[in-house]
Amino acid sequence: MLRYEKEATAMGYRTIVGIDEAGRGPLAGPVVAAAVVLPTGFDLQGLTDSKKLTHSAREKFFPLIQKQALAFGIAVVDEAVIDKINILQASLLAMKLAVEKLPVSPDCLLIDGTHSIKYPVYQKTIIEGDSLSFSISAASVLAKVTRDRLMDDYPNTFPQYGFDRHKGYGTQLHRDMIKKFGPCPIHRKTFKGVREYLPA
Repeated sequence: MLRYEKEATAMGYRTIVGIDEAGRGPLAGPVVAAAVVLPTGFDLQGLTDSKKLTHSAREKFFPLIQKQALAFGIAVVDEAVIDKINILQASLLAMKLAVEKLPVSPDCLLIDGTHSIKYPVYQKTIIEGDSLSFSISAASVLAKVTRDRLMDDYPNTFPQYGFDRHKGYGTQLHRDMIKKFGPCPIHRKTFKGVREYLPA
């Protein structure tokens, strides 16, 4: 889980950032990205890809990562931007914004997935990086918990959709509610499963 961090250090890089996003797949809500710089000797035993952790484990790691990280940044790109530039570009934008929020200047980015971002430093894209790099795992937890908490607030505004239960993902419950009530303002209007129910 430190292989890529060690390789980057051996190459002479000093400020190594793990980057991941949460929320590419849902039918509603924003995409959230996080960027994390971990110190040597951090103590985050059990940390892995946020999708492999329980809700309680993610909530436990969230403040620990923020406390132990040398730096972190979190960025949110909303559904309006997703509809305007598409989800891939919105995800890459969120990652770029998260890096720009760091209070330090990175010289190496470890990015989950296959796409680099528009940022002028060395970048290493890693497929399933959230399971292979502690830095990316830490970013995945910050992004996932932040997004889940945002979605947990939406039932106060749109109670009929059950956003706290499915976080905007295309569960049968969510699809049934879209079919019954139609899309609401936070639905991604360009996504299949939503656009079919937009007013003519």
